[in-house]
Amino acid sequence: MTPAARQIVFINTAHTFTHYSLLILPTAVLAMAAPGGLFGEAYGPILALATGMFVLYGLLSLPQGWLAQRVGRKPLMTAFFLGTGLCLIASAFAPGPWILAATLGGVGVFTAIYHPIGTTMLVEAAGDKPGRSIGVNGVFGNIGVALAPVVTAFMAAQFSWRAAFLVPGLLCTVVGLLWVRTPIVGGPAHRGARPFPTIPRALVRRAVLVLMLIAASSGLVFNAFTLLLPKLMQERLADTPNLLPVVGALAFLATLCGALTQFTVGRLIDKHTLKRVFLPISMVLAPAMAALSVAQGWLVLPLAGAVAASIFGQVTVNETMAARYISPELRARIYSVRFFVGFLGAAASAPVVSFLHERTGNLTAVTLVLAAFSVVTLACALFFPDRKEELAPELWAEALPVAAE
Repeated sequence: MTPAARQIVFINTAHTFTHYSLLILPTAVLAMAAPGGLFGEAYGPILALATGMFVLYGLLSLPQGWLAQRVGRKPLMTAFFLGTGLCLIASAFAPGPWILAATLGGVGVFTAIYHPIGTTMLVEAAGDKPGRSIGVNGVFGNIGVALAPVVTAFMAAQFSWRAAFLVPGLLCTVVGLLWVRTPIVGGPAHRGARPFPTIPRALVRRAVLVLMLIAASSGLVFNAFTLLLPKLMQERLADTPNLLPVVGALAFLATLCGALTQFTVGRLIDKHTLKRVFLPISMVLAPAMAALSVAQGWLVLPLAGAVAASIFGQVTVNETMAARYISPELRARIYSVRFFVGFLGAAASAPVVSFLHERTGNLTAVTLVLAAFSVVTLACALFFPDRKEELAPELWAEALPVAAE
């Protein structure tokens, strides 16, 4: 394996750990909520302990581009692996709610590093056709989302909820120690790509506006859906405690649809303009989410799969937007701002799910709210430019004198 390929493997593995780490609690809570337990017996208050984690995950994504210029990308990724791993281990030994909230907050601090830094490293290594690499990277992130409920449910049922935090924490730490020994390659000189074209400013502003609007709306939808999915499967399909592993398996099957979509979308956007891939995906989300709010029984599974496919497919498109419309020297900063905006929406997801579930006793209201936010994503897809120059950047020179569409 070449040094560049080895580095990509670590970046993709880090993506898996990022999403896995953030989604341990939503399934572990199903085992933690018990009469006389350390954390009480109510689902909502325990889930709300993740609020600080998601707030810090969002807030601290903003300065990562600035930090990378001063301390370098490898030290930041080292901090990601070791810091995330050690905070998960500390969560496993939390003696009560406040300590657990603090250790989960630490997870948020260190996982905030990944997206602005890891995505920038990945796009630079991908060259002129980043779609496939971003799609594969998205699959690794989706594997983390999909494995978190099924592995956490197994660990909690066979051992305890503490094991569900301890084992991934140890694994993340070990991978971090291996990363320390890995030489860094890449950067602009390694890309071997042609110079980035000059794109009409009006189109760049339009693309950035859409990117930020999508980040705000999809941040909430993405995170809230992944948080509520295990509870949704429990309420609609497996509502007894001894079926906890079944809940995890069903959530895994639903999110697996997202992984398959990301890989497919990654290949499509190297052959088609972003809008022509983005628009059909966005048209599925709102009606599927609305139908999911009232569905019962086994119908929940294909609907949840359709929602996951749409949500995760959009992520691949959104990350490619910056690669096609933002010059490399500004890309890390744009990714930092984009993830900051997106994860502010994500930070609201835990309290929104917790509050609405506590008030209504089910997840119907939550999914209806998410369906409403999904309409914003559809509007963004309609507004995004549809330019053939995305696939042939040399044509941008001819487009400069032409008014933006």
